[in-house]
Amino acid sequence: MMNEVKIVKVTSQREMDDFIHVVDDIYRDYPQYVPEFENDVRGLFSIKTNPGLEFSDIQPFVAYQNNQVVGRIVGIVNHKANKKWKTNNVRFSMIEFIDDLNVSRALLETVEKWGKSLGMENIHGPLGVTDFDKEGMLVEDFDLTGSMTAIYNPPYYPRHMEALGFAKEVDWLQVRINIPKEVPPRYARVAQYARENIGLRVRKCSMKELLGEYGQKVFALLNQAYAPIFGFSELSPKQVDNFLNKYLRLIDKRMIPIIENDKEEVVGVAVTMGSLVKALQLSRGRLFPFGWYYLLRSLKWKHEESAEMLLIAVRPDYQGLGVNAMFFDNLIPIYNKYGILWAETGPQLEDNVRELTQWKPLKPAFVKRRRCYIKKL
Repeated sequence: MMNEVKIVKVTSQREMDDFIHVVDDIYRDYPQYVPEFENDVRGLFSIKTNPGLEFSDIQPFVAYQNNQVVGRIVGIVNHKANKKWKTNNVRFSMIEFIDDLNVSRALLETVEKWGKSLGMENIHGPLGVTDFDKEGMLVEDFDLTGSMTAIYNPPYYPRHMEALGFAKEVDWLQVRINIPKEVPPRYARVAQYARENIGLRVRKCSMKELLGEYGQKVFALLNQAYAPIFGFSELSPKQVDNFLNKYLRLIDKRMIPIIENDKEEVVGVAVTMGSLVKALQLSRGRLFPFGWYYLLRSLKWKHEESAEMLLIAVRPDYQGLGVNAMFFDNLIPIYNKYGILWAETGPQLEDNVRELTQWKPLKPAFVKRRRCYIKKL
């Protein structure tokens, strides 16, 4: 049959190349799309570069139609998360497809069958191996440019999910703010109170400290603060080392305020960085021949006009005590110094009221609603 969809388990170099490059055609007419570096995608499937595979099963698939690559998907079973949340879920991730329901159906049914073979009872996603991987299918604001840490997808994707019987499990929102020229008075007052009456202080670490003792402290805090968040499973020591060595060298350490108490305990951290969106778009996901130049230019020589607030975490017993105000009090002058005009968070759960309301003094816009879908097998 001319239009038959063939799903192939990725086992060869050629199939992995097809898996990676299917996005080239799908997003050809979407200037909002932000590609990932090819080496990062390949590294997701090797235990040498992805320690999360020590407790997860993973399998990529690619779809062909009329001898053309027309889609891809990844099946993931995170056994640690399933044990923690008492679930039997298979996750789908990195799903891409042309606007053909036969293709999206074939991809998802393949992961459903794969999950069933491993004893799973539900399929949900898009979700990665960890909560720090890209997650959530975009369902609104398709006209806004994507970010380097969140999924962008065409508007027809959610329509396919609904047509195939998937329902909403959770939604996330991203918070976008314009950077004020001065720290809002409310944040300045609360930050001063936290310093003088609670004994908190901002510590800026050297790269050596961040790659060593303080990096470990930061991720210990993230494991603690994120423990109750949907789908989260604790990062292992190997995963922490991988994140530190792979990503931390890309971030200006001045954009990582760490909040300590008077016992030198880390009680809050904000990991932010200048956006690399333009660099990634210009590089088209390739470091060579010129991708390295675009990346280095955005990191070192000419900052882009926006910043991404990658991670914000506060120790539970210090929430509501001014830690967030200290982040803003510290970061706003730095953003202004670098000429950063606006900033955007990663996805925030829509029912995390405490997290979303802290932005009120900055007159935030809540954008890019994205969704985790679920379906019973």
